[in-house]
Amino acid sequence: MTIKILPARLANQIAAGEVVERPASVVKELVENSLDSGATRIDVDIEKGGAKLIRVRDNGHGIEKDELTLALSRHATSKIHTLDDLEAIISLGFRGEALASISSVSRLSLTSRPVTQDEAWLAYSEGRDMAVQLQPAAHPIGTTVEVLDLFFNTPARRKFLRTEKTEFTHIEEVLKRIALSRFDVTIFLKHNGKMVRQYRAAQTEQQKEKRIAAVCGQQFVRHMLKVELEHQGLILHGWISTPEGARQQSDLQYCYVNGRMMKDKLINHAIRQSYERSLNPDQYAAYVLYIELDPRQVDVNVHPAKHEVRFHQARLVHDFIYQAISSALAQGQHIDEPEVSRSAFHHQNPDDTSEPAKLSPQLLNAIDNTPSYPGRASSGHARDSIRENTPTQLWQPQNRRSVSAAGGGISDQRHQTKATSLKEAKIYQQLMSVSHDVSDESSSPAEQHDIPQVSDRMESGAVMALGKAVAVIQGQFLLMSSGTSCCMVALGRANHLKLQKQLDATSQPRKGQPLLVPLSLKLTHEQLSCAISCQDVFLRLGIELKKRSTDTLMVMSVPQPLRQQNLQQLIPDLVSYASCLNPNDPSAALACMTEWLADYANTVQSDYTLSQAIQLIAEVEQLYFEQLPLDDRAFVRPVDFSATITAFNS
Repeated sequence: MTIKILPARLANQIAAGEVVERPASVVKELVENSLDSGATRIDVDIEKGGAKLIRVRDNGHGIEKDELTLALSRHATSKIHTLDDLEAIISLGFRGEALASISSVSRLSLTSRPVTQDEAWLAYSEGRDMAVQLQPAAHPIGTTVEVLDLFFNTPARRKFLRTEKTEFTHIEEVLKRIALSRFDVTIFLKHNGKMVRQYRAAQTEQQKEKRIAAVCGQQFVRHMLKVELEHQGLILHGWISTPEGARQQSDLQYCYVNGRMMKDKLINHAIRQSYERSLNPDQYAAYVLYIELDPRQVDVNVHPAKHEVRFHQARLVHDFIYQAISSALAQGQHIDEPEVSRSAFHHQNPDDTSEPAKLSPQLLNAIDNTPSYPGRASSGHARDSIRENTPTQLWQPQNRRSVSAAGGGISDQRHQTKATSLKEAKIYQQLMSVSHDVSDESSSPAEQHDIPQVSDRMESGAVMALGKAVAVIQGQFLLMSSGTSCCMVALGRANHLKLQKQLDATSQPRKGQPLLVPLSLKLTHEQLSCAISCQDVFLRLGIELKKRSTDTLMVMSVPQPLRQQNLQQLIPDLVSYASCLNPNDPSAALACMTEWLADYANTVQSDYTLSQAIQLIAEVEQLYFEQLPLDDRAFVRPVDFSATITAFNS
């Protein structure tokens, strides 16, 4: 087949497939153009859910007559001109495809008048021919774009439109997100001639709060905390919900990067991780957050609809968000965070009663070289410990709070709770503590830690705590120091302990993750019989098996630690192993299967880096929560430097 250049109208319709998903996509593109033009008022008129009419009028700078035809051409824009502009985008639009793509699947008219012209001009473009006609018109300073009969010339696309109500709901959601991104702009929305939404410009905090209530509801406003944090040009500010304001669905999660609406996985993960110790798995946080950073540090041109971005320093952004929200929750007395224990990440002097730093410089310096904070699978012990030792009033929810993660202050508009005793103050301080001492991989082990002298604990052969990571030995062992003693951790055994705890279903059943395509296995009659008889034990481990026929078993779900395993081999082996266990003792069978699965899934690695080792130990520490098997000599052993010291002294 010969290679040919695509006709302009065909190229535009292909581009429309990316830009124009539904009427809400058109509204988003047109309103963002209005914002880029400096508009302070935007009127949006919709008819028939957008299928009949979409009209967006603004009071922005307008477009000159000579540029109206060019504005409807593909890849025509006033927002970028050079490669340097592309690498530091500050506008919402920049590709110059929206108007051309929309006009290729609708009857589009563009009327505009800049302040330099006495009269307005209208540019009209319709469907396949893409021919633009100009004529004079009456219009105030600004621009109006009318989109009639969307997808009139692409019936295959039009039939995929949903009901009028559904399409208008999507348009409402788009304008809600835009209303939260620009408090300084007035936005009016009409549907079929009826005023539906009025978002008036907000300047004061009270006016902003009113707009937040209009979009997110009064329930969110009653339970919101204000977050503000800045570090070296990276800024996070906005509002988050307290755990009391958690929702049953993720419908109130609004995030913006340099003013751009965003649904980014890295950001969502950092926020979810911040809440994991204070929310149940079936609860969702609500938030309105704004991230601002140097445009050169973020790539917004990685998604056709610009829904995702790519940060050049993803680790820094992730941990910065985690730190800000975790600190805000702790300062607002809403996080189930125990006294920070000694671990690969956290080091706190128990005798230090000074005000803790809100953002450790060591943490920020090491943030690019250390793994992100792993989640703890079981926080019940932590929650119970805190509540048993904390005065009741510290846990009473406040009606309205504003928390600044940067300043550490808590202002209660109705009343404030103060710790009146030294014990209360110390507990409160512990709740607000953050990491103070994180190892920086860029420095050598000798620079990071002084080699300790031999301690009494070492001589007695007991390991009391793991402490801080120092160096990886032979790729399989991690040297750690705590106080004046050192110990060596076998990373292979640590990984086994992690898997064992992740699979442990003694206290509560493991949650299985459904397979995208259920796995069909051919088993012998004996294996199939065993699988059915042990079904309750398998379900407790998060493994769901269903009998399909006399010789076929369907694997429906498995727990997360087993997702990467070869299930085609693992499940038959597990069933065969289960047939050797005592069916009359389910508890013993469960313990044996857990140990067997941990052995099976444990991957032997001989080249751990320091970052990987730190992350692994941190995960193990958090899974076991101060109940590490420090007496397990296959896991950890004390290190005695006496022979080396004697050699130095000889």
